Amino acid sequence: MTTDIASPDRKANLGLTLKRRILTMELPPGSVLDEVALSEEFGLSRPPVRELMRQMAGEGYIELEANRAARVSSMSYQSLRDFFLMAPMIYITANRMAAENRTRAELDALKQIQQSFQKAVDNRDVEGRVFYNDQFHRQVGEMAHNVYLVPSLRRLQIDHARIGKIFYKHPNTPRMQEELELASKQHDEMIETIERHDADAAGELARLHLELSRRNMAMYAAPEGIEAPTL
Repeated sequence: MTTDIASPDRKANLGLTLKRRILTMELPPGSVLDEVALSEEFGLSRPPVRELMRQMAGEGYIELEANRAARVSSMSYQSLRDFFLMAPMIYITANRMAAENRTRAELDALKQIQQSFQKAVDNRDVEGRVFYNDQFHRQVGEMAHNVYLVPSLRRLQIDHARIGKIFYKHPNTPRMQEELELASKQHDEMIETIERHDADAAGELARLHLELSRRNMAMYAAPEGIEAPTL
């Protein structure tokens, strides 16, 4: 049995690692999570691992059912359709409220995340792009300072990242790289509008950003013969 002298740090490391593995599809939807293996990998006993599983289930990363092992949250055509329907409202609202409520420290953190995203784009680092794009929009959500918005945005981002990984796993063509550069440019423009407290411009950039994602991902996400909803 391991001792949990450093369990807060180890538990936080486990949580961050699991979230990254889920967002980047290293752990695909429906994958079983082995508590024993995770306990051994991160030097934790079973109770803190179970507690983390419950927390992550509440956030939407994991599904917990009685008498079944924990599993990575599933994805279906219905959940993808729900994503395309709800994403515009939530992302646009997050951008608008971030422009109204952000602090200087939060803005500086957003700029640092964007530097990491741009580096991943330049290096054609698929997992880095998915992870730092998620971190970018998560930070925007935090800057909105709204207790009702943030949980919805976080849940939405889980499937956004996974849909993006499905798309980005395909060969990086010149067109794809060009659109990734455009997405990064839109991030820079979002930062500028949030910095000057321009809620209208920040919201419009969120709409354009999602439209870019929708065009790229709909062919992999929408059922045959069903067009993904327009934004």
